[in-house]
Amino acid sequence: MKYFLQVLLVALISCFFCGHVNAGTAKCMNTYSYCYGKLFNCPQGCPNQCEVDCNTCKPYCPCDKPGAVCHDPRFIGGDGIKFYFHGKKNKDFCLVTDSDIHVNAHFIGKQGKGRDFTWVQSIGVLFGSQQFYVGARKVATWHGSDDNMHVQFNGADINIPSGDGEMWTSPEGDLQIKRVGETNSIVAEVVGVVKIGVRVVPITEEESRIHGYGITEDDCFAHLELSFKFSSLSNSVSGVLGQTYVPGYRSPVKIGVPMPVMGGAEKYSTSHLFATDCAVSKFGLKREGAEIEDPPTVACGAQDGIQGIVCKR
Repeated sequence: MKYFLQVLLVALISCFFCGHVNAGTAKCMNTYSYCYGKLFNCPQGCPNQCEVDCNTCKPYCPCDKPGAVCHDPRFIGGDGIKFYFHGKKNKDFCLVTDSDIHVNAHFIGKQGKGRDFTWVQSIGVLFGSQQFYVGARKVATWHGSDDNMHVQFNGADINIPSGDGEMWTSPEGDLQIKRVGETNSIVAEVVGVVKIGVRVVPITEEESRIHGYGITEDDCFAHLELSFKFSSLSNSVSGVLGQTYVPGYRSPVKIGVPMPVMGGAEKYSTSHLFATDCAVSKFGLKREGAEIEDPPTVACGAQDGIQGIVCKR
């Protein structure tokens, strides 16, 4: 029975990122899907790495789905609305806070005109009495064959075996980590609560040129791209991303502008990566209200004549 549950859990986690194969292609690995094993070319928005939705049999960019936190940093909420939250460099902010899960992020950045350019360098995840850390190592020149991801559990470094699909499980079985590809990409699951896709990526010369980041040769500002998929949230969940999953939530950002920004950084600021002292903290409190059911399906993608990503229920 124990072996069967382990196999089942591996299968479920593998569906979160369904079958990245080689740069530029992906395939569905769900044997129950109509498109099982079929190879797809990645969309233009993510030509080097994409996943396949085994339900719709279409390739997609992980950063363009609800629950994504990518780029400078751009969020797509549980309501499907895209927004930016810049925070401040070298500071920590609460992304998700609920009775049994709390996720903070550490921001790095560079001085820009009018504001800091910021990226998520690491996250600290608290659940029960456990602490899980994953961060991007500081590197000058990016080499995709090097593993620039640093992972810890309860303060101790953990080594996930090398190789696509390799697994690591916590002693109590409440945290499962699976490699996606050889390096720099994992799926971590806090069992019964959340799956988090984590990728370490650099700022490329082209990105720096287009956006005016001013990246120099001594630091490529390696950072995280994140994809959250929740299986258990209460209707009092909060945090920069968490609040967007509350039923009836109305986003305060200006819809339709090129860069809709979420303000109120002071509400989400926390004293360190594993602190639960942000103003909106819910961690450890008695769960109030009913659990949120799976959010409605939200399709996201680019449309002709419209700038950026458009999401529809």
